[in-house]
Amino acid sequence: MGRPREHDEQTRAALLAAAERLVADGGPDALSLRAVAGAAGTTTRAVYSLFGSKDGLVAALAQKAFELLRTGLEQLPETDDPAADLLEVGVTVFRRFVQEHPSLFRIAFQRIVPGVRAGPALSEARERTLRRLEAKVGRIEDARLLTRASIRQATLEFNAMCEGLANAELRGGTLPILAAGEEERAWRDALLTVVRGWRTARSK
Repeated sequence: MGRPREHDEQTRAALLAAAERLVADGGPDALSLRAVAGAAGTTTRAVYSLFGSKDGLVAALAQKAFELLRTGLEQLPETDDPAADLLEVGVTVFRRFVQEHPSLFRIAFQRIVPGVRAGPALSEARERTLRRLEAKVGRIEDARLLTRASIRQATLEFNAMCEGLANAELRGGTLPILAAGEEERAWRDALLTVVRGWRTARSK
């Protein structure tokens, strides 16, 4: 009979949640293994057992970010309007993720903790999420609304716009100066411009 694992998925989830809160409240400098373990009600031994090191913990936080985005993409209903559905990817999935998990966005996309290498689990999570987004963009091509770029290029362009809008909103100096409720409209207008641009002829 095998020896039961001392630290399980519940402990792992608690440590990730604690680490996310610490970064949200105090920035990346607040992310020490002792602080994370204390906030989760466990010991640094649990952190080392589950993540190997601080870098492993940060990589797991980034992995969680992509997993949350992928889950949002999978749960988003699809209609017979692929362009409208793609706008919802940006506003309902990406923007909501940024609003609810700003520290995870900063770790995974802004890379506020330097020097962390993407291991196989993080790389796979990132690629699986990108493939989900590509499938959404692929519906644009199926509807013959994508003439200027490949699916992969269009996917990267859409993702880049989402990242830029998120950066602007989190920074607090661009989108927040708009009237209440106008931030979402700014996202929709910007993303709609990108989608409409895919239908234009490529310049010679």
